[in-house]
Formats: sequence, C-alpha cells, structure tokens
Amino acid sequence: MFRHKGKRRNYTHNLKLASMLSFVAGLVNVSGVMQLQVLTTNVTGHFAYFAENIVLYKYAASIVFVLYVIAFLLGAFCSSLLIELFSRKPVVSVYIFPISIEILSLLFVIWFGSTTANGDVLAFVLLFAMGIQNALVTRVSNSVVRTTHLTGLFTDLGIELSLLIFKPSNQQGSRKLKQGIYLKLTIILFFFVGSILGGFLVLQFHFKTLLVAVGCLIMAMFYDYFKLSYVHLKRRLSHH
Repeated sequence: MFRHKGKRRNYTHNLKLASMLSFVAGLVNVSGVMQLQVLTTNVTGHFAYFAENIVLYKYAASIVFVLYVIAFLLGAFCSSLLIELFSRKPVVSVYIFPISIEILSLLFVIWFGSTTANGDVLAFVLLFAMGIQNALVTRVSNSVVRTTHLTGLFTDLGIELSLLIFKPSNQQGSRKLKQGIYLKLTIILFFFVGSILGGFLVLQFHFKTLLVAVGCLIMAMFYDYFKLSYVHLKRRLSHH
C-alpha cells in the first residue's frame, strides 16, 4: 500500500490506499461536525466563515478560522518534511512516521475529548491530523489520490464521465479512463460509508468513534509488512 513508489506503483496500490484512508477521513469528518460543529478534513469552508466574521466585525472569532487553516497546513508541512528527512535514511518505510503522528493526534482527541478540553484545540488537532494524511496520500500516490475532501474529486469525475461518452480512440486510453472513474467512485463511496457509520457510532460513543479510524491506520501501516511476510512464507513452502 505504501511500499511501492514511482513507476513501481500501480492502480491496485492506489485503490487499496484510497479505500482505507478515505474511510478514515469520513469518520474524522463526521466526528468533528457532530462533536465540535467544525469541518475537520478540509479548509475551504473556513475561508467563508473567516470572511463572514470579518464583515461582521467579529475579529477575535475570525482568528480561530485562520488557525484552523494553519493547523491543516502545518500537518501537511510536517508530513512532507518527515518523508523527506527519513527518505534519506535506511528505514523500512518513511511513511510510518507521519502515520504514527496522525494516530497519536487522534488518540489525543479521544483522550481529551471526554474531558472539558477546549473544542477549538480538539478541532486544531483533527485538522492537523488530516493535513498529515492528505499530504501523505498525495506524496505516496504521486498526486493521484486525495482522501480528505471531495470537491476536486467530483470535478474530475464529472470531466471523466463526459470523456467516457466520446470513448477514447485506443484501448489503453479507455482502460485508464475507466480506472480513474472507478478510483474516484471508490474514494467517494468509502468517504460516505465512513461518514454514515461514524455518525451512528458518534451518537453512542462520541470521540471514542475515532478508535475505529486508529485501527484502520494501524492496519494500513502494517499491511505491507504482513503481505511481504506472507509472500516470503508462501515461497518457502513452495520450495519444500
């Protein structure tokens, strides 16, 4: 899921990555909305709220929305910085480090979300975590996959569906176009599934719902290791 990079990376790798982490984003998004009334997987809406508060002379409130955007930016910055730093060192997977920080961020919200912690602080941490995830997925998939927001996906999907009507002139182009459509539909589907399932869980378990997201991230982090171990074991058994 994370091990293959560049030309070694194919459609199947991106599909696995997209389904798992878009599900996580859906869970985080609905948790932020229902518990904090804050969008925590993207920053587009926060610019509108910032402008609204400026127009209404609510300058103190407008600063909060600026900080939301900065939290997401900081997460993306830290994620990419860690990838660059550890890509120059002999480590098993450079992606373990940003995923680990995302997991710790979610655990922070789970722990302090059950107390009287400031809601804005929890929102900052969730936005930071989603900034980490978005940059991570962008880097590993060569900008093919986005999991934390759907606006660009629906735009690209609309374009590709229109191109499908005219049918590409060659078979390879047609297959690539259909794969792109299926990938985007998978991301959208799993984001919705994560949001709906998360919504029901939040009603019962509140921020503990994010434990499901943590579990998914741990599975994603060790997926390559377990798959590689399975392949090596299978080869050994076949030689006997």
